[in-house]
Amino acid sequence: MSYEELAGIRVTVSDGVATVTIDNPPLNLADGTLLPSLRAFVARVRHDNDVRVIVFDSADPDFFIAHGDMGFITNPQAAIEAAGAAIAAVPDAPVPPAMNLMQVVHEEVRALPQVTIGKLAGLARGGGNEFLMALDLRFAAIGRSGQAQPETLMGIIPGGGGTQYLTKLAGRARALELILGGELIDAELAAAYGLVNRALPADELDAFVNTLARRIARLRPEIVAAVKIAVNAAAAQVTKEGLGIENEVLTGLFTPDAAVLAHRQLAAGAQTREGERRLEEILNATN
Repeated sequence: MSYEELAGIRVTVSDGVATVTIDNPPLNLADGTLLPSLRAFVARVRHDNDVRVIVFDSADPDFFIAHGDMGFITNPQAAIEAAGAAIAAVPDAPVPPAMNLMQVVHEEVRALPQVTIGKLAGLARGGGNEFLMALDLRFAAIGRSGQAQPETLMGIIPGGGGTQYLTKLAGRARALELILGGELIDAELAAAYGLVNRALPADELDAFVNTLARRIARLRPEIVAAVKIAVNAAAAQVTKEGLGIENEVLTGLFTPDAAVLAHRQLAAGAQTREGERRLEEILNATN
């Protein structure tokens, strides 16, 4: 199976493990390049018998996936074009009308038969954190990683599954805290809240994830499939109805006022490399 032409990601396969490196400079935004490529990758890899585990990491030491492109707020046509590119990337898999592009990509990732693992050694906010939460397993580097859902500070709400995934992982009270507070949390707190499996010393992250991925890859595929089916049956499920409600209330917040706020935040440094390192400061100062 070939993945070489997919823009914004690099894929290598070895010993049953596909490593997908997010490489969409300058900030690894979830945008009209990355989202269609991720959708195309997912559509192919689900049928790749050489892949039993998928590890997602980043080529950027500072950012896993920074967040969704704020151009989707300031320029609705950009969101329409991104959705069109994602549909064209996988024309035989229609996008449900009640769901938006990010929700579709994240749900298709969640439905993969392979085990998916996120290796977080930088920042994942908004759509980047939603993508991370859609994976089966997540491991974060102490002192380097950070996670946040800052959308309320941008005049909208999480819309890539965040209201559903975060509540499922952390519970209602903590989901409300993190979404309404918009706080960037470190690896230790993310582990305590259930957003990641473990917080690990940064110099141990690679070895731990690589060992775990290869251990799982050595299992018979039917064993992995059986475990996922059984565990999913016990866990509280994310539903299309819940995602539809999230998308409906989000859509109503894409107003001219939200676009004005987004322009103000972009002018203050959002979606620049230096600004993204202190994004919460910018978002709070411009509200």
